[in-house]
Amino acid sequence: MSRKNWFLFIAIGLLWGIPYLLLKVSVRELSVPVIVSSRTFIGALILIPIALRRGALIPALKKYHFVLLYAVLEMFLPWVLITSAEQKIPSGLAGLLVATVPIWSSILASFNGDKTVWHSKRLGGMLIGFVGVLLVVGIESVRSNQNPLAIGMILLASLCYATAVATVTINIPQIDPIAINGLAMATTAIFYLPFALFALPHHAPSSKVIASQLALGIFPTALAFILFFQLLKEVGPARASLVTYLNTAFAVLLGVLILGEPLTLGLIIGLPLVLIGSYFAGRKSVTQ
Repeated sequence: MSRKNWFLFIAIGLLWGIPYLLLKVSVRELSVPVIVSSRTFIGALILIPIALRRGALIPALKKYHFVLLYAVLEMFLPWVLITSAEQKIPSGLAGLLVATVPIWSSILASFNGDKTVWHSKRLGGMLIGFVGVLLVVGIESVRSNQNPLAIGMILLASLCYATAVATVTINIPQIDPIAINGLAMATTAIFYLPFALFALPHHAPSSKVIASQLALGIFPTALAFILFFQLLKEVGPARASLVTYLNTAFAVLLGVLILGEPLTLGLIIGLPLVLIGSYFAGRKSVTQ
């Protein structure tokens, strides 16, 4: 990847590592439907006007059936599956399972003709990065007595994430991704709105929670998706999906720096492995 792409890669990893901190603030006073609906509403308020100025909204509406499928695979299903599963397994294991997204993305890319995903250096990079994530989240997160249904739900969510990106890149590559994500977020906000109305808090949320929700809608929702689709256009879905490794590592690192969570040996060793693995897995290969 070029320097620009590495900058995008690290910036997206950081932006998608932030929600774990913000959600810890929001869940103190808001229900999950309220958080999701308001987050995606803010994201849509930012992206849809940009799409309108670009003249990209009407073409996206003409392909709305693909946009709706993308919204279901990227937002509707994964959030429900992961939220439900995290009630039954440790968050570290959940983060590790979500880090299987690059594996699913590579399989899908291979089915669609990209055989470079199986190059030995890229496979080795994915393995190193995955081991790094395992060390970051803690080996103790993986125990034999975990709930198999919850594990299956998060693996399904990871497959949904990979399939969502493939859906866009294969079926509507000509449509502006800002319009796609703006419409997807608006659709998600509307879908969750009835559930949010039934779960409104009994009192006005505190200024900290309001600030948390605004930040959640602006940075890891609107801005991160803009940057991710720029990266996706440059390096393809298999390489872009490697950001999943980085956002898991950043989430743990931010917890140490901001929340005062313990700095473990696993984090010290695992974070460099994530970066090294991402470097080798992200290198461009040529099929023989």
